[in-house]
Amino acid sequence: MSLPRPLVLLLLLPFTAYSLWVLQTVGYLGLLKAHMHPAGIQVFTDLVLMGVLVMVWMWRDAQASGRTVWPYLLMTLTLGSIGALLYLLLAPTTSSRPASRAPVHG
Repeated sequence: MSLPRPLVLLLLLPFTAYSLWVLQTVGYLGLLKAHMHPAGIQVFTDLVLMGVLVMVWMWRDAQASGRTVWPYLLMTLTLGSIGALLYLLLAPTTSSRPASRAPVHG
């Protein structure tokens, strides 16, 4: 999957700036405290599940394209969407990708 880089930047830059502002304002523990009621726990669980799905996709995409995925997985675990957006932003262009290998199933 590839998205136009301007679109990824349009998502990444304001979201990163907003995330930094929120962290500066309430701190990392403040983010967690905001989810300590049933509705917040449901949203948090949903975000964790989506993060896992994105990391599985990144892992498989990296295997197919010959990219190193570990830095992006670690960033996604610690920074959420920022890691996944950086993975998309820094993807090689279609013309510079190595010849894709057969996908590994199983």
